[in-house]
Amino acid sequence: MNRNSLSAAIALSLCLVAGGVAAQDSQDQATANTQRATVTTTSNTSNANATRRDAEQMSAVQVKASSLSLGGGLMTIQDAPKAVSTISRDAIVQAAPGANFTQIIESIPGVISSTDDYTGTNDGNATVRGFPLDEVGVTVNGVPINDSGNYKIYPTEYGDTENMGDVTVQQGYPDNSAPIPGAAGGSIAWVTLDPSHTAGLDFSQSLGSNSYHRTFFRLNTGDTGPVRSWISYSNNETHLWRGRGTSKVTKIDAKSVWQIDDKDSITASVQYNREVKTNYESLTKAQAAAEYKQSYTGIYKPGSNDTNFYMLHQNPFRNYLASLDGEFSLSNDLHLSVIPYFQYGFGGGGSGTTFTEYAGATGGNYYKTVPYDVNGDGKVGGTALVNSYSTSVTYRPGIVIKFNQDLSDTNSLEYGVWAERPRQQQNQAFIPTDYSTGIPYDIWARKGSRITYPDGTPQMSYQQYTTTTNEKAFVSDNWNPTDALTLTGSVAYVWSKRDGDIVEFPNSDGTITTAGKTSTKSAAYGASPTGTFHKWTPSFGAKYQINDENQLYFGIGKTFRAPINGAVLSNALYGTGSNNANPLPNKPETSTSADLGWRFYGDNASFSVDAFAANFNNKQVSGYDEATGLTVYTQLGKVHNRGLSLEGSYKFDEHFKLYANYVYLQSRMQDDLNTLGDGIYYTKGKTLINAPRNAGYVSFNYDNGPFWAAINAKYQGSIWGDWSNTERVGGYTTFNLDAGWNFDDFSALFRKPYIKLNVYNLTDKKALTYASNATSSLASNPGKIKDPNGVVLYASAPYYSVLPERTVMVTFGASFF
Repeated sequence: MNRNSLSAAIALSLCLVAGGVAAQDSQDQATANTQRATVTTTSNTSNANATRRDAEQMSAVQVKASSLSLGGGLMTIQDAPKAVSTISRDAIVQAAPGANFTQIIESIPGVISSTDDYTGTNDGNATVRGFPLDEVGVTVNGVPINDSGNYKIYPTEYGDTENMGDVTVQQGYPDNSAPIPGAAGGSIAWVTLDPSHTAGLDFSQSLGSNSYHRTFFRLNTGDTGPVRSWISYSNNETHLWRGRGTSKVTKIDAKSVWQIDDKDSITASVQYNREVKTNYESLTKAQAAAEYKQSYTGIYKPGSNDTNFYMLHQNPFRNYLASLDGEFSLSNDLHLSVIPYFQYGFGGGGSGTTFTEYAGATGGNYYKTVPYDVNGDGKVGGTALVNSYSTSVTYRPGIVIKFNQDLSDTNSLEYGVWAERPRQQQNQAFIPTDYSTGIPYDIWARKGSRITYPDGTPQMSYQQYTTTTNEKAFVSDNWNPTDALTLTGSVAYVWSKRDGDIVEFPNSDGTITTAGKTSTKSAAYGASPTGTFHKWTPSFGAKYQINDENQLYFGIGKTFRAPINGAVLSNALYGTGSNNANPLPNKPETSTSADLGWRFYGDNASFSVDAFAANFNNKQVSGYDEATGLTVYTQLGKVHNRGLSLEGSYKFDEHFKLYANYVYLQSRMQDDLNTLGDGIYYTKGKTLINAPRNAGYVSFNYDNGPFWAAINAKYQGSIWGDWSNTERVGGYTTFNLDAGWNFDDFSALFRKPYIKLNVYNLTDKKALTYASNATSSLASNPGKIKDPNGVVLYASAPYYSVLPERTVMVTFGASFF
C-alpha cells in the first residue's frame, strides 16, 4: 500500500469518529427494538415491519425465550412468514478470530459453506438452497456488497468478527425493501456493532498453524456528548497450508453514532480493506488423489517460462465502503430512514503467459510481441514469461430511502426507493517478470509497469467499461386482522440498465506470430451494447400464532437478477467481428420461492420444520463462441428446487446445550444445456453442481463459569462436479472444537482477559468441497457421445476447492481502561 492511500483511509476514518474511538465488548451491546428495526441495530430485516400489536406479542415471546439458550446462539426466535435464520453474537464470538461471513453462516440450515483456508484470508464459497453466492444478495450495514458487474462476493473484504453483529440469512427470497441489485435466491445481511457508551480499548493477538498470526485492536470513545464512536485495526497473515505463498489482509473499520434525541440518530460507518493473497490452485479429482497438498509451482527455474509459478497467481485488492444511516421520526407514526453510500475498489488477479521477443516487430503493433529484451536475459529473441493481470476498478454511489408508517395499531406500511449508479472498468494487461526469479515487477499492474506497443499504448487482451443503473421502488404492508394472524404483502418494481463498451484484443492486426499467420479467433472485436431489464417482484406471507409456543407460516415471493455485465458485453460480439451484427439474447434470472413451516419455542426445546420449493428460470451459464474463441453466456431454461429443512435446539440444563439441523435438497435441471459451440448437453433431470442432496450440522455446547466449549460436526453429502452428472465427489464430515476461558478482571484498567482455542478439521479429513469451475459440462467423453445435432460433446475435467488440513489457532485478548 502506498503511503497516500493509507493516509487517506486513516483520515477518513478519523473524520467519522470525530475525536475519538473505542472498543466494545459484544456482551455490552444493547438489544434491538422489536417494533422498528434499523440497520444500525439489527440485520434481521424480516422483522422490520412489525406493528405495535405484533411487536408486543414478539416481545412477550422474547422475554420468555431470554431464559433459553437456543443452541449457543446458532438458533434464534423468528417471526417472519418465511424461512429466516440468524446467527447471534453469542456464536460469533466463539468463531475463529479472522473468520469471514461464509464461515460464520456454515451452521445455518440450507447453507453449504466451504473455505480454502480457515484463517479467513482466502474468501470462501457458499450456496443457499442450491443458489451460489452470486445469486444471493448480501448487504452490510444496509448497503449492497455484491459486485456491481458479476454479482460475485469476496467475503474476505468485509468484516472482522469482533465487529460483527448478528448475521441473518433469508433462504428463500429477500425482503423487497433490501437494496439488492440481483438475487435469484435469498439474502444475507449483517451490521457492524454500535459503539458502546463507555470508553476503552479491546486488544487480541492470535497465533496458529502455518505461521498464522493476527493482531486486532479497537478503540472506543464512549459517550462524547451525543456522539460515540470506535475505530478498529486488524492485520491477518498466514502461509498457505498447501503450496508456497502467503496471504496478508489488513482492515481499518470505524463507526460513529450521533444520538440526536430519543427518536433520531445518524450513524456513519467505514470499512477499509487491503489484501495481497497468493491463490490456492483448484485441483481435479485425479490431481487431488495423486498429491492432496499440491498447488501452484513453488520453485522457479530461470528461463523455464513456467506460467504456473505461484508468484504469478496473486490477488491484490484494496477497497472501502462508506455509508451514513439517518433514522428520523417525522411523527409518532411516521419514520424515515436514509442511507447514502459509496464504494470503491481497485485490484485484480494474476496468472502467467508468454510474449515473443521479435526485433522485426519494430514499427508494428503485434499482439503479445515486443521488439526488445522484456525479461532481461540479455538478448532479444525467443519467448519471455510475463504476468497476465486482470484489473477491475469500481466507483459505486447509491442511496436507500425508506418510510415506515403505522396506519393503526394493527397495520403498518414500509415504502421507499433505492437507486445506485456504479461504474466499473476492467482490462487485462501484462507485466514483465524477472528472468532469474520469475517474480513480476509490479503485482498491482500500475500504468508505468505495463508492457506497451511501440507507440506507448499498453497491450491488453480486453478492455471493458460498464455503467449500471439500478432503481427500485417498493411497498410492503404488515397487517394483524386478529391477535393470532399476521398477513404481509409486498411488491417492488426493479429496473436495471447496463451500457458500456467492450474491445477484445485492441490494436491487434491478427498477426500474433512471427510467421504472420492470421487467426480470426485473435482478431480485434468491439461493441457498445446496451441492455435494459425490469420486473415486478411480488411476495405474500401469512403467520398464525397458535399459542405462545407454536406458530405456522406460509410465504411466497418472486426474485429477479439482471444479466451480469460480461453477458451484456460479450454476447454483443457473438459470431462475428462486426459490431452488434449477431448478438446473443440476454434474459434475466427469475425465481418463485415458497416456504411452508412450523416453529415451536418451548422452555427447554425449540424446533422448526420448513418445506420449501423454488422454480428457477434462465440460470446464466458460460458458453463458447467458435467464431471468435470467446466466452459468451447462455441460459439454462428451468431448475426446480424442492426440499425439507429441520432445525432444533435443546437445553439439558444451565450448562449443556445441543443444536442440530438437517436439510434435504433436490435441485434438478428441467432442460438440456445448450453451450453453443461446445454442443447441447443432456442435463434434463440431472442435479445442479454444488447442490448436495443431504446436509447436516450438530453442535454440543458447554458453559460453566469462566470455561466454555463447543464441539460441532458438519456433514455435506456428495456433489456433482459437472453439469452432465458424470463425475461425483464423495460426501464428508468435519469436526471442529472451540473452547475458551474468561478470567476475572485484573484491575479497573485491565478487564475481561480471555484465552480462546479454535481447532478446525480435528480428524484431518481430506475431501473435495466445491466445484470451482462451473464450465465443466461433461467430465469425460471416452465414448464420443454426440449431441442431438451430431456434435461430439466437448469434455473437460471439473476443478475443485480442497478441504483445508487440521488448523489450530490460539487467541489472547483483553479490554483496557
